[in-house]
Amino acid sequence: MRKRFSSNFITRHVQFYFSIYCFIMVLFVMGIIFGAIIVNSLSVAQKEDLFYYLNQFFGQVADGKIGKSEELLKISFFHNVKFVGLMWLLGISIIGFPLILILLFLKGVTIGFSVGFLVHQMGWNGLLLAFVTLLPQNLLIIPVYIFIGAISIAFSIKLIRKIFVRQGFSYRIVPEFARYFMSYIAVVAVITVAASIEAYAAPVLMKSILASLQG
Repeated sequence: MRKRFSSNFITRHVQFYFSIYCFIMVLFVMGIIFGAIIVNSLSVAQKEDLFYYLNQFFGQVADGKIGKSEELLKISFFHNVKFVGLMWLLGISIIGFPLILILLFLKGVTIGFSVGFLVHQMGWNGLLLAFVTLLPQNLLIIPVYIFIGAISIAFSIKLIRKIFVRQGFSYRIVPEFARYFMSYIAVVAVITVAASIEAYAAPVLMKSILASLQG
């Protein structure tokens, strides 16, 4: 019964904000494509420098010299919490939703550049590394970014309508803000799971892939 209710709630939520979700996802994909294109615009010297530092990092991973999993967990957790927290606050700021779109686009650029650079420099091996190191946690993180971006933009639009279009518009701010706040708490819970995957599973997978490539 609870699963059916949750499924119906999610379906109604996506349908209600369908246009916002579509726009955000298109923008995010454009960011990924743009990030991949940037790789080709780098000079040979820039690519060699980046690949040198990347090889050093891979060497540290293979030797087990990266930070402890607990430290990686904290870094990943606080980074993502701050990022979604910024979008959440921009939603309250009323006129901050253009910045939300910029942040989502830049996050797409970062992912696209990371994957594109690995594939450009290492071919199929780079794609495999990107798959095991970036995909697991991003299966949770990317939907979280899209979700918090959508509800932040929607909340900002509602506030604008409340302030500037008073006539014929009934809007209870306190219940809406409570739901908005609870959405952020739910997002933090998902980020905790994603950060755990990035801290504990991703390094192990990366180390095993690097060992097999070197062997």
